[in-house]
Amino acid sequence: MSHSCRHCGSLLQQEVIDLGHQPPSNAYLTAEQLLLPELTYPLKVYVCTDCWLVQLPAHAAAEELFTADYAYFSSTSESWCAHAQRFVEQAVEQLELGPKSLVVEIASNDGYLLQYVQQRGIPCLGIEPTQATANAARNRGIETIERFFGTALAEELTAEGAPVSGGADLVVANNVLAHVPDINDFMAGIAKLLKPQGRASLEFPHLLRLLEGNQFDTIYHEHYSYLSLKVVQQIANLVGLVIADVEQLATHGGSLRVWLVHQGTTEPSRSVEELLAIEAISQLEQIETYTDFQKRAEAAKDDLLGFLLQEKQNGKFVLGYGAAAKGNTLLNYAGVKVDLLPAVADRAMSKQGKFLPGSHIPVISPEELIKQQVDWLLVLPWNLVHEIRKQLPEYPLVTAIPELKTWSSQ
Repeated sequence: MSHSCRHCGSLLQQEVIDLGHQPPSNAYLTAEQLLLPELTYPLKVYVCTDCWLVQLPAHAAAEELFTADYAYFSSTSESWCAHAQRFVEQAVEQLELGPKSLVVEIASNDGYLLQYVQQRGIPCLGIEPTQATANAARNRGIETIERFFGTALAEELTAEGAPVSGGADLVVANNVLAHVPDINDFMAGIAKLLKPQGRASLEFPHLLRLLEGNQFDTIYHEHYSYLSLKVVQQIANLVGLVIADVEQLATHGGSLRVWLVHQGTTEPSRSVEELLAIEAISQLEQIETYTDFQKRAEAAKDDLLGFLLQEKQNGKFVLGYGAAAKGNTLLNYAGVKVDLLPAVADRAMSKQGKFLPGSHIPVISPEELIKQQVDWLLVLPWNLVHEIRKQLPEYPLVTAIPELKTWSSQ
């Protein structure tokens, strides 16, 4: 079966990495569902050699992946909430936002960010397609529209008398650009929402850091695209937007925050030119850059399996911590089951009592974890290892990405 590029429409022929067939990484299972067949899709990434968008073909529709009981709640991570709070403080000051302004967040999840906007008395609106998280935001008093975002919804919201009829002063879209199958339509919707002098802030994992850090576990079906600054610039320019500024962030193993404005309103900052030059030096538009990614993923998989097998032979007890989507990609690619990892602990109540997709490893609470005699904790959300070390200082930890690393107890 052939696939076309979701940005430029060219035929996708160049494979980057193949992680086998896997179930959706956020499709956590109940005990009853373990008795039923489990749907899997190919997890094979391509790069378009015309526009250089790295992408996963849309084997499953967004509605199949982002369901009403979607289990990811942003507020579970203290560090992520702190990141959101710092962003709001910065944006309010720089953009001089106040009671007459309007902030719209796309993929607002459980209100993790808009709560800080609301606390400052600034009008705000969330757009979130998953029912469970949208309800959590509403419980915080945040007005939330339960829809997938695109130009059709943007036109409804900006119509006369609609909630965003005057346009938004700030549109925020954190970790969602990679999640949309029609990326051109999504970007056009943002352009529609923005006031003539408005700004949009988009955060997304940086393709360059993904490759450098061997972060193959961040590949899963909810992530349709893997983005460079240059490709995002191309998509933005197509709909009349330009990148005014870019910031490099440590979040999610290395992300970018781009600030978008309407064309002709401002000149791009020097940081945009500098990062585009870094990407050019890194040869993200050369096939050779991607050729060893599969081998590096296989090496990380083999090292993890070797560790788990050796510890089991030595009579050691290893449990997992953090039932993250990236962890499911890793465990399913490596073929890890309950014999090597009997359980994974997670703070999210939405995941506790359920089972990881594919591996069927049970998810337990941190309270259940501390009752166990654990020799090692395998931290699946490796990007949060420093936060987890502070939460669980008595446990020795191990991470598998970019390579196997042990962290002694503090």
